[in-house]
Amino acid sequence: MKLHSIAVALLLGAALAAPAMAQTDFRLTAPGAEKDLVAALESASLTRAAATGEDSNAQDVFASARADYARLVGALYDAGHYGGQVSIRLDGREAATIAPMDAPATVSTVEITVDPGPVFRFSKAAIGPLARQTALPDGYRVPEVARSGVIVEAATAGVDGWREIGHAKARVADQSITADHRAQQLAAGVTLAPGPLSYFGQMQAQGQQRLRTKRLHEIAGFPSGKRFSPDDLDAVRNRLRRTGIFSSVTLTEADSLREGNLLDADLVVVEAKPRRIGLGAELSSTDGVTLSGYWLHRNLFGGGERLRFDAEVAGIGGSTGGADYSLAARIDRPATFTPDTSAFLTTELSKSDEEDYTQRGFGLGFGLNHIFNPRLTGEAGIGYEWSEITDTTGRTIYRTVTLPLALTWDNRDNTADATRGYYGNIDLMPFYGLSNTGTGARLAGDFRAYRALGERVVLAGRAQFGGVFGSDLAETPRDYLFYSGGGGSVRGQPYQSLGVTVLNGGTLKTGGDRFLGVSGELRVGVTKSIGVVAFYDAGFVGAGSFSDSDGDWQSGAGLGLRYKTPIGPIRLDVAGPVGGSTGDGAQIYLGIGQAF
Repeated sequence: MKLHSIAVALLLGAALAAPAMAQTDFRLTAPGAEKDLVAALESASLTRAAATGEDSNAQDVFASARADYARLVGALYDAGHYGGQVSIRLDGREAATIAPMDAPATVSTVEITVDPGPVFRFSKAAIGPLARQTALPDGYRVPEVARSGVIVEAATAGVDGWREIGHAKARVADQSITADHRAQQLAAGVTLAPGPLSYFGQMQAQGQQRLRTKRLHEIAGFPSGKRFSPDDLDAVRNRLRRTGIFSSVTLTEADSLREGNLLDADLVVVEAKPRRIGLGAELSSTDGVTLSGYWLHRNLFGGGERLRFDAEVAGIGGSTGGADYSLAARIDRPATFTPDTSAFLTTELSKSDEEDYTQRGFGLGFGLNHIFNPRLTGEAGIGYEWSEITDTTGRTIYRTVTLPLALTWDNRDNTADATRGYYGNIDLMPFYGLSNTGTGARLAGDFRAYRALGERVVLAGRAQFGGVFGSDLAETPRDYLFYSGGGGSVRGQPYQSLGVTVLNGGTLKTGGDRFLGVSGELRVGVTKSIGVVAFYDAGFVGAGSFSDSDGDWQSGAGLGLRYKTPIGPIRLDVAGPVGGSTGDGAQIYLGIGQAF
């Protein structure tokens, strides 16, 4: 057996034989260093994790210590210290001087001492040639602290600047970095090679099994022949991911341009299971239990078609009417007309048993959904709706042809538990009434804002408005009108407790044709998993105008508890009425996800 083979065998044997040891005493000191630098050094150290872990062993500590020299020096460079010194001692022995064949069997003490040395500043911060409108990091200039990470950021920004305007193979051609230890200065120079203006070539795809290859290319919308842009590559990835068909999407650029300065790309996808089932539940002390579920097929005919059935039963055991039922189906076809446009067909059956009326309904609609950018989407369609209302005045049939339009802006960081960003939705639905149904338009808006104050405090606000115009109240379908109260509007007030009583001589309660709602929450994280919330909600419902003389306000406030889970926070809210005459006593709400 050769000598190096014997050494390898001995090392492997030592590693396998090394027993787990008790936690090692670990100390890292950096005399004269600021707290941020000490924290960066601790974060960079592999030895710290190896020595303090429950299953710590000498081999892991020794290997980590030898690797830490470069990691700690790198952390110093990133903070602008280029003359520092690092010492790592295992039971008093410098780790760098211990031969691998002489690795310790046990390690009781790890002492890391870092002398950061002086801070270096830029005496030169050059980079070029740059594309127009390239945004370099603010720290890459004389006489800022010469952080190594800033140099990397500047080089990356320079390359990205050229790629943004079509130079796909822009790269760093040369770099010069010189440290003057006497003057404590660093001279940095980066030379860029933009390469030729390039265009998209062809995309080769593999991994698709149930999805037809032609439809894969239509959905991806790879822009062959168009000037290169990294944003266009991101758009291809996003189109494929949002279908839900794939568990993995990998799109890589070719290593080099081919004739004509064309850049090809390789796409590798892994298809997910086509079917999915989901369940949900909510509980309100007055509204009762709401159970919901859906069944989804994400590639029905092999062209990426999404079929979804939704079922819901609400008001089980509630005190504001009987149980409500709904069953809906929707099929979407992506990449219809354009890669960012999908067509959909939807239908719904429903039955509602409210405190003042019962309703049976049916709807059928067709439309298009278009994604303008990752934050802005729009939808337009045409539909037919039929409903039957039974109340104290008897039985009324409503029939309408609708033209629903919607626009949504969403840049929240997390749709289920947002901490920053904005959400806005506007729905405009002109409708044409058949028989005795009125003709007009329904307008509704929902706007939300989130702002984090530190790591654990979030302010959340919501404003809602709605109105029905052109149609008399009595001739307007009941589900087009507005109510206030309950978990979706004013917590602490019973569900749909605020409406108007202007019909039938003021004896018939119905929804209003004007609505305003505001909500505010202060969310505070107690631990990583548990949070508390204080909230206030208010709602207005009126008939004919937003004036107090034509409507009423109600409000509620309370406290909540949140427990974070992988599917969103579990929400428990307890609220009571603050203003208005529609509620009395506390209301309890239990569900998944934030209230808004």
